[in-house]
Amino acid sequence: MVLSRSWAIFLTGVGVWTWVIWPRFALAIWNDPRSWTSGKVGDWPATGFLWVHALLIGASLAIGTTVGLLGVRAWRAARRRTP
Repeated sequence: MVLSRSWAIFLTGVGVWTWVIWPRFALAIWNDPRSWTSGKVGDWPATGFLWVHALLIGASLAIGTTVGLLGVRAWRAARRRTP
């Protein structure tokens, strides 16, 4: 498959965007009282609210990283194609 330079930039941007947004969301979930059984931040055990969001964040970061790396590879391939 050959991607245009525009698509390569878009995919790379999606990867970067993922790493800008999801860690901030992770901090918000960590600091949310619903994440902890006692309602006090960091007081274990954690609730299902935290675990479900942690899984969502982990999967999103993995997918975003993959998409971003594909964009970088496509960008490099596009640079090699044009003299």
